[in-house]
Amino acid sequence: MKNIPKIRITRPTERLEVLRDLYASGLGLRVLGEFHDHDGFDGVMLGHPDHSWHLEFTTSQHPAGNAPSEENLLVFYYPDTKEWKKRCDIMEAAGFKQVPSLNPYWDNSGRTYEDPDGYRVVIQNAEWNY
Repeated sequence: MKNIPKIRITRPTERLEVLRDLYASGLGLRVLGEFHDHDGFDGVMLGHPDHSWHLEFTTSQHPAGNAPSEENLLVFYYPDTKEWKKRCDIMEAAGFKQVPSLNPYWDNSGRTYEDPDGYRVVIQNAEWNY
């Protein structure tokens, strides 16, 4: 499947090192690359080398602010209940704060976690059927 596009999900932060460590530990992601002072920006890419997506966090002299709403979500599906519980434990041990979801749908079979910028990650105990 060489023709699958690569997806980079990127957002700014004023806490680059904190988020790098938090997302790497909590979601089991690897640092795929980093850059420093690229036209005034520093950044880190996190993901898995075999996946077609990765997360990027950047910082610069421009204020990043916090999440504009509680509905800014990354959702990860874990259909196996044992693996889901393990991932939830790892998220909490990494320092993610569990919060109630704004949309109650996500609390039916998942847990929502918030990072220091107010962005949220849902660990969903379900199959992704789309």
